[in-house]
Amino acid sequence: MFLTVFTPAYNRVHTLIRTYESLREQTCKDFIWIIVDDGSTDNTGSLVAKWQAALDNGFDIQYIYKENGGLHTAYNAAIEVLNSELAVCIDSDDFMPPDAVAAIKEKWEADGAQQYGGIIGLDFSLDHKLIGGWLPQKKAINLIDLSIGKEKIAKGDKKIVVRSELYKAVAPMRVFPGEKNFNPHYMHLEISREYDFLVLNKELCTVEYQPGGMTASIFKQYLNSPNSFLEIRKQTLSFPGVPIKLKLRTMIHLVSSAIFAKRLKSELQSTNYPILFFLCLGPGLLLSLLIRIKGKA
Repeated sequence: MFLTVFTPAYNRVHTLIRTYESLREQTCKDFIWIIVDDGSTDNTGSLVAKWQAALDNGFDIQYIYKENGGLHTAYNAAIEVLNSELAVCIDSDDFMPPDAVAAIKEKWEADGAQQYGGIIGLDFSLDHKLIGGWLPQKKAINLIDLSIGKEKIAKGDKKIVVRSELYKAVAPMRVFPGEKNFNPHYMHLEISREYDFLVLNKELCTVEYQPGGMTASIFKQYLNSPNSFLEIRKQTLSFPGVPIKLKLRTMIHLVSSAIFAKRLKSELQSTNYPILFFLCLGPGLLLSLLIRIKGKA
């Protein structure tokens, strides 16, 4: 199997139907669809069973049910069973243009090699507008360079297609009890420590952001998942060439997350930037107060 499309779902029957229909319309059917039901209380399971029984899908459908744990735990469940060359996450409120799988396969067959981590393509909004900027006109780019601003494009979500063996190499993501907001892009950046990603300036996914999703209620996420955000800040600071402004902003957020996680002392003792840590104690404390107020609003 060439591609696995995996979809974490939590009470999204009303949008998951659209995802399913978009996969039925793919011009290339060399993929399997894995739905990871993250503890839904709607009728996701029974709906998927009907789809599995359909004779005209043109692709296999696998259903995994698990207790609710957040997006990163759904990634963990999907990655554990990957058995394809490449894999891509299409969220339950998103869908793929009809030629997306074909474009991925064509690109990988033309340029794919063991030196690349996969493919980076584009997300568009429902009103057909590009999210963020166009990717640089290069054969391949490094996701870390995008993350820390070395590649000068407008920020915005991109669609990352990953070699399955590399997903398996960096998974599972760490799970902190009670925390459900650890962004899986953490894994993509870990992969990009060693691998660049082929550039595909083409729409691979149409995105609709939902209330209560990963992109919403950010202050509540900071408050409810401090250990997860702490790991993200530490990852950013570990990258070479981080601009000073980003390093300063990241350290302020790290301090605030360490306060909520009750890890301030241990992080101070282990940081590679003790002077910067001390300088950011005051701003970090102020940020934590703001987060506490906004996060409980």
